[in-house]
Amino acid sequence: MRPLDTSIERTLPFSSDKKLRKRFMIVDKDIPGNIRWGRLLEELDKLAEDIALDYVHKFEPEGRVVTAAVDDIALHPPADITQDVYLRARINYVGRTSMEVGIRVDQDKEAEQSLAACYFTMVARKGKGDEAESLPIPPLDYESEIEKERHEAAIERRKKYHEQIDALEDPPSKEEYQMLRELHKAQEDDDFDGLLAGQQIRNSVERMYPDLENVPQKIFGGYVIRRAYELALIQAEEIMPDRPIFVRVNRINFLQPIRIGDKLDFTSRVVYTGDTSMTLEIDIERTSMDKVTKALSNTCVFTFVNVDEELNPKPVPDVYPTTYAEDERYLKAHRRRLEHHQTDHQKS
Repeated sequence: MRPLDTSIERTLPFSSDKKLRKRFMIVDKDIPGNIRWGRLLEELDKLAEDIALDYVHKFEPEGRVVTAAVDDIALHPPADITQDVYLRARINYVGRTSMEVGIRVDQDKEAEQSLAACYFTMVARKGKGDEAESLPIPPLDYESEIEKERHEAAIERRKKYHEQIDALEDPPSKEEYQMLRELHKAQEDDDFDGLLAGQQIRNSVERMYPDLENVPQKIFGGYVIRRAYELALIQAEEIMPDRPIFVRVNRINFLQPIRIGDKLDFTSRVVYTGDTSMTLEIDIERTSMDKVTKALSNTCVFTFVNVDEELNPKPVPDVYPTTYAEDERYLKAHRRRLEHHQTDHQKS
């Protein structure tokens, strides 16, 4: 079976379905980029699950899949809520128990640059509850050049992510140390009125109810990341002087399954600001209904840019780390930003 044989295409018919369009609108008026990316992330996660599950069921009818991670998603032209959105997905890579699902998001199928390119890592599982275990699955056959290129690119993304994790743990360079030192020194001025990172924290608590069930006793991951995104956006709106627009999913990790009855504690932090951008990290901690289990279930990193009414980037206030933990988050976000700029430049 080839990657081509796994392809699925779906359309969100915003141009003709007014009810659907309203579900995805940020506000009920005509503004550029008026689309709820949180809801679109939810749709993308469901599509990734469906395509991966269809592949697993060809070999194991009782198998299921869970989302393990969402890799870097960079958004390009702003989405137009009055035009249809096309989601085109296929499996790029199959490992022993995991798959990478690539999804291209377009409003113009002929455009060279997509609205967004998304990569979901899905893991095959078998069994329920504590009896669940990883499910080995057969590999794909990569025949065409484009299939081989995508397969190699998927392997490279996995390798690059692990290298990036290792690099993020490196101690500060001389230039990075000086950058952090200047941020700390600025806080000593008598007239300092900057944003302290330690004060830019928001929390939200939510119970997981049966109507959110996806696989038996487990909550749909797409809903959880939508709620994380919405919390981050609201916090960005509080700080950015104009309007935040979503430009990047840096990374989303699914560390533990979330079960019906769990209480989720969402913690959103502003960890870094550039000239016009702001990076927020969201940790999601689950507590079981019986209060026996408490663990980190998800980590999310989102980047927003502050824009005016014509979507021109505008300055944002600086955020200043104070503690060692805040310095570490700031530095990691700074390194990710430099890495993304380098990668985007190479692509262009």
